[in-house]
Amino acid sequence: MAGVFDHWAFAFGVLGNIVSFIVFLSPIPTFYTIYKKKSTEGYQSIPYVVALFSSMLWIYYAILKTNTPLLITINSFGVFIETIYVGFYLFYAPKKAKVQTVKMLMLSVVGGFGAIVLVTEFLFKGVVRGQVVGWICLIFSLCVFVAPLGIVRQVIKTKSVEYMPLLLSVFLTLSAVMWFFYGLLLKDINIAAPNVLGFIFGILQIVLYAIYSKKEKTILKEQKLPEIQKPEVIVKDENMNATKKLTELTQEQIIDIVKLAGLLVVTDKVQVATCPNDTNCGVKAATKLENMPKLQTVAI
Repeated sequence: MAGVFDHWAFAFGVLGNIVSFIVFLSPIPTFYTIYKKKSTEGYQSIPYVVALFSSMLWIYYAILKTNTPLLITINSFGVFIETIYVGFYLFYAPKKAKVQTVKMLMLSVVGGFGAIVLVTEFLFKGVVRGQVVGWICLIFSLCVFVAPLGIVRQVIKTKSVEYMPLLLSVFLTLSAVMWFFYGLLLKDINIAAPNVLGFIFGILQIVLYAIYSKKEKTILKEQKLPEIQKPEVIVKDENMNATKKLTELTQEQIIDIVKLAGLLVVTDKVQVATCPNDTNCGVKAATKLENMPKLQTVAI
């Protein structure tokens, strides 16, 4: 029976490695943006320093446990990729951000991790040492999983999911599921327990994304500009009484109407010019124009 559990634990460990590998690579678009801008303005190094410290801590715990090799594989990759991220950040960061990042590295990676190794090596022995380091990993992981509460609060406050990518939330949730079963099958509470909280927060983020993404779409539909209605031409007689209303005229038809009106005026002028001695000629032309229905374009 123990052999079956070991096989299942190995399977979940491999799946956990695959999903965590994708999660570790998720900041690549961010660093591509930094590369294009040649600046880290608007970005912080805290997530990458914390991830580096977390990977180092889990590697130390896995070495002490001796039966969790899959923790070593994925966290070794984590140390490698997070070191590249931090180095990339330091290369493009302004002076003030560089100083802050170096301080965090010295405080967490050098000071914090170094202190944990020294204290546990000298004060504890055997199984107790592994238990102490395991509890440290558990507490630290809980703090890391609580961090997304800030994003959740921002989503609820702004009613926008702009800063909460759906794919990242899905992969973090899957990662929590895989590592929970890995720790459960190995009967390791230090691995299983934090991922329960990770799973809960992951589901919460997915639910919030589903709710507020729909609301955003509804708001966008309501904010659309009203459609521009087509102009209407109203034909009126000499007493300004509406006799007919034409709708849905095309642009070409409107241009033809304007040309026709201009042609009538030109015709009137030609008639006056061709019969200057005929006093009734201009009167007849004017009478014809007065009897013509007037065209008015009204845009509604």
